Amino acid sequence: MRLRALMVGLGGVGQRHVRNLRQLMGDDVDLVAYRVRKESAVLSDALTVTPDAELEQRYGIRAFGELSRALAEKPNFAIVANPTSLHVGVALEAARAGCDLFLEKPVSHDLTGLGELSRIARDKGLMVSVGYQLRKHPGFSRLRSWLDKGRVGSLFAARFEVGEYLPGFHPYEDYRRMYASRADQGGGVTLTQIHEIDLALALFGMPRRVFSVGGRYGSLDIDVEDVAVSILENTRADGRPLPIALHQDYLSRPKRRGASFAGDRGRIDWRLDDGTLTLWGTDGNVVEKHDDSAHPRNQLFLDELSEFLTAVRTRRPAGVSLDEGVASLRIALALRASQASGKPAVPKEL
Repeated sequence: MRLRALMVGLGGVGQRHVRNLRQLMGDDVDLVAYRVRKESAVLSDALTVTPDAELEQRYGIRAFGELSRALAEKPNFAIVANPTSLHVGVALEAARAGCDLFLEKPVSHDLTGLGELSRIARDKGLMVSVGYQLRKHPGFSRLRSWLDKGRVGSLFAARFEVGEYLPGFHPYEDYRRMYASRADQGGGVTLTQIHEIDLALALFGMPRRVFSVGGRYGSLDIDVEDVAVSILENTRADGRPLPIALHQDYLSRPKRRGASFAGDRGRIDWRLDDGTLTLWGTDGNVVEKHDDSAHPRNQLFLDELSEFLTAVRTRRPAGVSLDEGVASLRIALALRASQASGKPAVPKEL
């Protein structure tokens, strides 16, 4: 089944999706793009620039400077990977034109227009997925199984952390130009490093309330928060509170990423920075350990895109839904509200 894809945003992650579409579908996908910046650097999976290569020619992309002209090509689906603050405007136009949608995370920088997008998608029967590829990590699948089986007993606390030096995100460009560093494009560590919020949501659901402290604590030349330290108050199955700690920053060198889960019969440590998942007993001995460091990072993106393409073909929803993407955004916005007020906040309804 030949498909036509509309690419919106051809930076690092947008080009990754282009490469993966070609890998998964070869010449069975026709690529069109809505382009504003029209930069032509060809990037690798490692975000290095390929010399003497031109982007549109390399991947066989037909580019348009107006969204209406790109949509007139009648794409089957759109991959929206432009700056966060621009996601919803493009997604609404594409949805009205009948395009299925793959939205990069976060779905937006605020809730404006998301209710309308949800209604259009529902009324037209559109397939919508959100790009939270860490859910495809083999460590996450195993972790979830361990928690579901009660391997550490009754949980009393969980912690997620992600820290990475912002100028190292995209070595090919000045970090001050990145959406992640700009308030007007929906940047800031709370929104940009939202994967951990999504993972907490997937495991424990919507928190009752949150509290967060954040701001510009480093020396980066940006106008958004570079550190956020938060508590999410969730509820256990027995109705008692489950506190979840969340650390996000743009400053850590070397980078770090992981999570831990403490229960009355042991602890689970999941380190995304070295690929290990460890189950500890109460005696301090390792009960079980797995090393996924050899699992290719790009496989996570391939898996989520393959799942979306299957949904497009079969018309059966799959992947992280728009509702889930909106839920993680609601949590992030509550954290932002708490940072601004200095008080706990409750995630707002859409």
